[in-house]
Amino acid sequence: MSSQGPQSAAIGKNAVLAGARVLLTRPGRQAEGIAARISAAGGMALSLPMLEIEPLRQHEDIERIKAGILALDQFDIAIFISTNAANLGLEWIRQYWPQMPVGLSAYAVGPGTAAILREEPWPVYCSDEGVTSEHLLALAGLQSVKGKRIALFRGQGGRELLADTLRERGARVDYIEVYRRRVPRYERREVLGMMENEGINVLVLSSQQILESFVQLLKPDDGKNASLDPAQDKEQKALLSLQQQLRVIVPSRRVLETARAAGFVHVTDAGGADDDAIFASLLRIRPETESP
Repeated sequence: MSSQGPQSAAIGKNAVLAGARVLLTRPGRQAEGIAARISAAGGMALSLPMLEIEPLRQHEDIERIKAGILALDQFDIAIFISTNAANLGLEWIRQYWPQMPVGLSAYAVGPGTAAILREEPWPVYCSDEGVTSEHLLALAGLQSVKGKRIALFRGQGGRELLADTLRERGARVDYIEVYRRRVPRYERREVLGMMENEGINVLVLSSQQILESFVQLLKPDDGKNASLDPAQDKEQKALLSLQQQLRVIVPSRRVLETARAAGFVHVTDAGGADDDAIFASLLRIRPETESP
C-alpha cells in the first residue's frame, strides 16, 4: 500500500455507531469530516481515496479558465457539478471579480455544493429531490433557457447530459474545467487483506467514478486460472464474501444500480454524497453492522 493508503480514525466514546467499521473512498481531505463524525459516534473509519483531485496548472488550461472567468458578466447562469467545482471555481472567480457579475445566478448539483456557493451574495438554486444531473435539469429555472448563456464548472471529462440537454433547450453552454481526476494505484491483494484484517463491514462509494474505480481495483486479473493459483483463489473468495456481506452506501439511484450490477448485494441510496446524507444512512443500517 502506498503512503496514500488507509489511515485509521480515532474511535469516539459515543456508541451510536458501535460495530460500524467503515471504508471511505472520497478524495483525501474530503473524507476527514465524515471520518470524524463516525469516530465521535463510536464507529471506526478508514480512508482509501479512489480519486485524487488536481487543479489544472498547465499554461493552456489556465488561459482557458481565465478567459471563461473574465467573461462571466456575459453569462446568465453558472452551474457547478461538485464541491470541487464550487471550491476551485470560486477561487478563480474571486481573483477577478470583487463582486459577482450582476444578473448571474448559480445552480448546484447537491446541497454540499450549494452551501459552498452561498458564501457569495448571488441566487443559488439546488434540487430538493436528489443529487443527480437529472434532478438539476428538472428545476424550473433551467426549463426555458433558449438564448441564455451558461457556464458549466466541472472537471475534465465526465457526463455530457447536462450540457447536451441544455443545448437541446436552446442554451449556449461553455465548459469551465478547473480540475482533473486521477485514480491512485493500489495493490488489489493488499486492499482485500486490509479490509479483511480491519473487519470492514460498510463501504461508502460517493460517486459513479469512485464506484467504477473501486470495482476496477478489485476486478480479477485477466488470463489467470484461479483454480491453479491458491493465492488468487483465496482473493476470489474474499471478494465474493465482500460483495455478499458488505453494506454499501451510494449517493443516488443510478450509482445504486451500477453497484448491484457489479455484484454488491446490500446497497443503500443515501440520496446525496454530503456528510449529513452519508451519516444518516449509517444510522439507518447500524443494526445490521453491530457486533454480535
